[in-house]
Amino acid sequence: MSYSAAKPFLSQPLIVDADLRARNDFSAGTIPQLITAQATIRPDAIAAVQGKALLTYKELGQRADRLASFLQSAGVGPDVVVGIYLTRSLAMIVAALAVMKAGGAYLPLDPSYPRERLIFMLNNAQAPVLVTSECLRKTLPVRPERVIILDPDGKFKGDAPQVPAAVDVKADNLAYLIYTSGSTGQPKGVEVTHRGLSNLVSWHRRAFQVTNTDRASQLAALGFDAAVWEVWPYLTAGARIHLADVATNEPEAVRDWLVSEGITISFLPTPLAEQVMVLDWPAKARLRVLLTGADTLHHYPSRKLPFVLVNNYGPTECAVVATSGTVLPDEHPDRLPAIGRPIDNVQIHILNEQMQQVPAGESGEIYIGGAGLARGYRNQPGLTAEKFVHNPFGVDPVQRLYKTGDLGRYLPDGQIEFLGRVDEQIKIRGFRIEPAEIVKVLDEHPGVRASVAVAREIAAGDKRLVAYFVPATKAVPTHMELRNFIAARLPEYMVPGVFVKLAAMPLNSSGKIDRAVLPAPTAENTLRDETFVAPRTPVEERLVSMLAPLLGLDKVSVEDNFFLLGGHSLLGTQLIARVRDAFGVELTLRALFDAPTIASLATQVEALLLARLEGMSEAEAERLLTLPTPARR
Repeated sequence: MSYSAAKPFLSQPLIVDADLRARNDFSAGTIPQLITAQATIRPDAIAAVQGKALLTYKELGQRADRLASFLQSAGVGPDVVVGIYLTRSLAMIVAALAVMKAGGAYLPLDPSYPRERLIFMLNNAQAPVLVTSECLRKTLPVRPERVIILDPDGKFKGDAPQVPAAVDVKADNLAYLIYTSGSTGQPKGVEVTHRGLSNLVSWHRRAFQVTNTDRASQLAALGFDAAVWEVWPYLTAGARIHLADVATNEPEAVRDWLVSEGITISFLPTPLAEQVMVLDWPAKARLRVLLTGADTLHHYPSRKLPFVLVNNYGPTECAVVATSGTVLPDEHPDRLPAIGRPIDNVQIHILNEQMQQVPAGESGEIYIGGAGLARGYRNQPGLTAEKFVHNPFGVDPVQRLYKTGDLGRYLPDGQIEFLGRVDEQIKIRGFRIEPAEIVKVLDEHPGVRASVAVAREIAAGDKRLVAYFVPATKAVPTHMELRNFIAARLPEYMVPGVFVKLAAMPLNSSGKIDRAVLPAPTAENTLRDETFVAPRTPVEERLVSMLAPLLGLDKVSVEDNFFLLGGHSLLGTQLIARVRDAFGVELTLRALFDAPTIASLATQVEALLLARLEGMSEAEAERLLTLPTPARR
């Protein structure tokens, strides 16, 4: 099933005329031209603020023009990439605007990135020119042909004409190049055109009724494509951008900063937005729209919040946003909040493995077409051909679809429900599991602030369902409490066997949960229901030595429940086999269900041993009791 830019999705007072549509032919002007117009109309209006430093539209235009002229003299023009190696600053905005005024495409390079990643990006992008600051120049891992220095306010002191030469920029020319993580371990450079950027800006200004009275926040990391969204829609509308100078991973600090700066529209990555949503907001807050995205949204907003929450979805390959929709308080408590509908000039297709459209309500892979599509991946034609495929539903033979690798389904009202990644689907013991369903239930527990569910391989071929969570209160819920809470809502095969407590969710530079760095379950971080009780008899000690490696744990209390530690029938049969090899007695699976702790299991083993001992000689009994501890399998 597929949809294209359907109905307005924002609740009052943000609904606008449904017949308005974004233009892609630059009839209103390119992004630099629209900003230049603002500088002409309102030269003294503030364009950007960071702490006590600020830029008026006149100053922004003049500084960008001067740098753009010099960039042109250095050979920058259409499709020429210019690296911007700067931290979040006024200079960063000047540099990006200057590159586009020169006709080129800007490449954000976050100085916090590892050296190896920066080297790969610079070599792959083949950017002949790089803009940086004096203090960061010394940390450059690679020296391009030309390095240009800006001061912190974006001033360029070199010789150059005040006004750059006119450039004929086409819709298919590059606007920016952003690198995202690749499945091979190497970043991939996404080439976004002016068509995609202009469509994003036009839709955003229309959908959220952006005017020159708005104040927008800029908190995203430079290399995260949300930073694109935080800048250009507002500067083209004559609004004011506030660059964050607070810790952007502390919810209370972010809320206080948004309030103190009088921010009216803000974007926050999903994990941070969910934490900010549960805070109390003062009456003086001016925030009217909170945009979120980049990860799965698990919570509906409270009715007490003074702003509208809008959930957004879109890969970097589709110019930041592909779908968007307002999330109403407690709208559908039986499912996760939707990701809305396609934005203007974007089409969403949900297809099966044969690239056939699935019926509404059925899950499939999300494919995206339309104005937002990137040109492809920088210098990676094979990957581009793999991910940007022919559009079988288009009338133009050159039309393409982007194969996202994301799962979704259309809901009856035309909105889309995001179901996670195709490669994050978990298959355990023959059951296919969507982790988002587990997280949705677990996050409803009052003792859980945030959670994520993954499959971990404890041993070769043995995957275990593990839930990581951040407690919401000082009183941490017990293993049994969380297990029963989930078991009352989901089938048994979807109940995690292990719960790991975290102080905070690990996030990557894009604000998404970084699953790759989630810690392995240990005796210290794994929830247990009882205090640790060490083995008290030789049989208990022998059983512990079998069970701990089987469960992938450092140690096991003799009072721990086998099934609550992640044990299941398949592991149970392996444990029974080890007991048979070690003790020469035959347990049944039923016996393990009836006696799931080491202590109770030891009692059963001892009873079976006594029965055997009655028919043995003293020498045979001695050999039985002194058998070596079985090695880990």
